[in-house]
Amino acid sequence: MSHPPGVQINTECPQFMEDHHDKELEAFQDTDDPGIDISEKILEETDAISSHPSNYLHGSEDDFPDGGLRAWLVVLGGFCNILSSVGFVNSWGSFQSYYELNTLGHKSTSEIAWIGSTQYALTFLPGVISGRLFDLGWYRLPLFVSSCFLVLTTFLTAQCTTYWHFILCQGLALGLCSGMVTGPTPTVISTWFKHRRSTAFGIIAGGSSVGGTIFPIIFRNLVGKIGFPWTMRVIGFILILTLGITNLTLERRLKPVNISGGMFNPKVFRSRSFTLYAISTFVSFLGLYTVLTYVDVSASATGIPETFSLYLVSIANAGSFFGRLAAGLLADYTGALNIIIPFTTIAGILTYIWPHVRGKGNYVAIAVTYGFSSGAYLSLLPAPMIAMGDTGDMGRRVGVCWSMLAIGALIGPPISGAINGATHGFNFVGVYAGTMVLVSVMLMVMVRSLLLGRLWGKV
Repeated sequence: MSHPPGVQINTECPQFMEDHHDKELEAFQDTDDPGIDISEKILEETDAISSHPSNYLHGSEDDFPDGGLRAWLVVLGGFCNILSSVGFVNSWGSFQSYYELNTLGHKSTSEIAWIGSTQYALTFLPGVISGRLFDLGWYRLPLFVSSCFLVLTTFLTAQCTTYWHFILCQGLALGLCSGMVTGPTPTVISTWFKHRRSTAFGIIAGGSSVGGTIFPIIFRNLVGKIGFPWTMRVIGFILILTLGITNLTLERRLKPVNISGGMFNPKVFRSRSFTLYAISTFVSFLGLYTVLTYVDVSASATGIPETFSLYLVSIANAGSFFGRLAAGLLADYTGALNIIIPFTTIAGILTYIWPHVRGKGNYVAIAVTYGFSSGAYLSLLPAPMIAMGDTGDMGRRVGVCWSMLAIGALIGPPISGAINGATHGFNFVGVYAGTMVLVSVMLMVMVRSLLLGRLWGKV
């Protein structure tokens, strides 16, 4: 098999690395010493595996920049990357409401939701491909090609008129391009930051909130003035700017190391903690996007004017921005899981409450608090999976997890839509989605217990 230029093939002893990784995980899971800081030990041990000077394009052998102009420019690129891809996808709630009331009014809520859920799923599903390509050294070219196609599919969505057009362009093509653009971004950031890694994650994840805030506002304000086709073209021109910044600034710091195992390495599931965490992401996404998908529709159903309800997605994403930043800053001191667990619990409880609220003020309160709490989870989502293994295998490991949660993102909103259609309301939708989110919290508590050997500690 040929490899990209610059790839360092690990010929010394790949089996040793895998065995070493498995033994380290077992040691972490079995330890009961309360004095051990598990999250720091995981990072120190795993980063040491790829600490030889020849593994670095920028910096010395064990010196993560953790700041500086070049590192923060990479964060800027990651911010614009997530804004253009996940942020655009997170604005789906406004499209769902518009399509139900206009272009696709003859289709059911659940049928229209398949467009958005396909977007959500494909934003993560290609991670297993893009992650492995990243590990092998292929990053800048796939990023550039995917960026071009993301802009192109946005322009093509402007020409859509029928249901299958939207499924093909806005669901499949746009979602797939978003996934290829997004996939390796957390891995790139992880090579530039160690002690301030969660802060960097919080900043780049804020791009999702900013995109999810501005794109619905742009859509809502322009679609009635210049029509749907030109509104999508305006969004496409914005993506040219943001993706241009992404391609100019995002760059890996470590030289690639070809670790054995192929594109999908089943050996990662030897770790009970990684396996449970991957399952928890799948379960959480069965319910996590339900509120963001249907908050506009449910508000309209209670008599709130459409001119107001269409802004609820933007309000939720604005709240999410502050949740992502706060979570990133706190997690550097407390550990990612210790932030994810309580905030995701709040998101689950709010999902139960959401169908029962009435009035503009109550809907704004739900949108802001749900956005804040769910944003904290989403910003730190990759942090535990990156810490559960060695540096040379980060892309593939994150990709495996992305692909699992993509299935939840694909089927979750349509299930909620089907429940809404069967019960003619959102009460049981809230019960279903909230339960899925809280089940994922219980799984994450189990992950923390496995890593620490006790219920509490920094991890």
